[in-house]
Amino acid sequence: MDIEKDYIKLIFGLKLKQVRTQKNLSLFGLAKLTNLSKSYLNEIEKGKKYPKTDKILLLCENLDISYDQMVSLKLDNNLAPIGEILKSGILKEIPLELFGIHENDLIDIIANAPAKVNAFISTIIEIAQHYNLSRESFFLASLRSYQEAHINYFEDLENKVIAFSKSFQINLENQISTLELSAILKEEYGYTIKDLLFKDQEALGDLRSIYVPKSKTLLLSKEIDDPQRAFILAKEIAYNYLEITDRLLTFSWIKFDNFDQVLHNFYASYFAGALLLPRKLLIDDINLFLTKENPKPEEFVALIEKFNVSPESFYQRLTNLLPKDFHLKNLFFLRMSHQIGSGTYQIKKELHITNQQEPHANEMNEHYCRRWVSIKTIDEAIKQNKAHFFDAQISSYENSGNEYLVFSSATKDPFVENCMRSISVGILITPTMKKKFKFIEAKPIIKQIVGVTCETCAVKNCMERASPPKQLESKKRHENTDLVVQQYIAKYS
Repeated sequence: MDIEKDYIKLIFGLKLKQVRTQKNLSLFGLAKLTNLSKSYLNEIEKGKKYPKTDKILLLCENLDISYDQMVSLKLDNNLAPIGEILKSGILKEIPLELFGIHENDLIDIIANAPAKVNAFISTIIEIAQHYNLSRESFFLASLRSYQEAHINYFEDLENKVIAFSKSFQINLENQISTLELSAILKEEYGYTIKDLLFKDQEALGDLRSIYVPKSKTLLLSKEIDDPQRAFILAKEIAYNYLEITDRLLTFSWIKFDNFDQVLHNFYASYFAGALLLPRKLLIDDINLFLTKENPKPEEFVALIEKFNVSPESFYQRLTNLLPKDFHLKNLFFLRMSHQIGSGTYQIKKELHITNQQEPHANEMNEHYCRRWVSIKTIDEAIKQNKAHFFDAQISSYENSGNEYLVFSSATKDPFVENCMRSISVGILITPTMKKKFKFIEAKPIIKQIVGVTCETCAVKNCMERASPPKQLESKKRHENTDLVVQQYIAKYS
């Protein structure tokens, strides 16, 4: 579909419908006035057809509107936001078909209820501006929705990894080395790989790699460790094996030109994770861990370190396999960041399967619960000066009553000075989950009452509280006021 042409047709249709309704004319009435069929006029208003000049002149004459005004792409104020979002090209950037939506459907919705759609779009724009929602944030939110809709498991990519391993004679029962990954890129795909000291250039300090398409040169930061190197090399293999050309050139990303790059970055990352953490091998190891009645923290850390991956890659891979192979479909993934000495903790990445789980990001500068194991591992890693601090707890949410088994690993952020990060996966505790995690019933793990943010938390006498429950208190005041108002209404009715 040519969205520019459809934009012109839709704008004309919206204006025709607006003028017709202002004149208090039905489609039947306009058809009688102009001797044009009702079905033809209906298709014009829905943006499916654009009339020829003689038909436009006929409509203008009978609706008492100038030709220039009718064919202008300028909309009245009450329809302007619709025009802006269509004109912006955002519909071209987001592959709506991923969510089962076709552009024709969207145009029909807009044409059938322009005022309501306008109000909805205006609301979304206002919310986006209020929370300073960037284009990249919008793309990433769309990607998260796509992942969540597929329980973050993609069979076609899993099969691609298996096909790749057979084609390149890679044994997925063993760990693939960075030497082998490098050899594939150089010998099969014609890469040149160079190691540079990125920190010599202050602007490159946060980057791990740069890919130069013209010369097929991969520039790697000398500061990266072997697991990070393996992941970058595996991603480059993914881009080539999956024949992805519209891609990002840096890791980590600086900007996205379009949504396809966001999606392709995810595909390449998923492929890399599945190659470095083969499904069958990891499932066997997880099953072995779950048989333990009283597992030690060191055993979980050893499970991560068995593979040549970062804790983040390991936890991300858990979000692929736990819903699919262990039928644990209610879980969350969090990456938190903390600048040492700042007193603030930020959620930098999150994923929720299959519902909006607790905890979740808050855009109102509220304080996340200090009882989260995600925050505790960061604090302990700093206190004990450990390169990798692991812990687990059962988080019992005061407001909802939900309980989660949460695993969390904290490490230094190698690319941000004086910064710590934690990676966590939380699994909703249900009867099905308890059958798989034998040690839950043995109660070796501490249970902690938690909230989402201090401002909304009802936990009393909390020694870790970073802020009073202002939002909760405000809500209670309004509820009490409403109760008294209802009493007065009942008394004087």
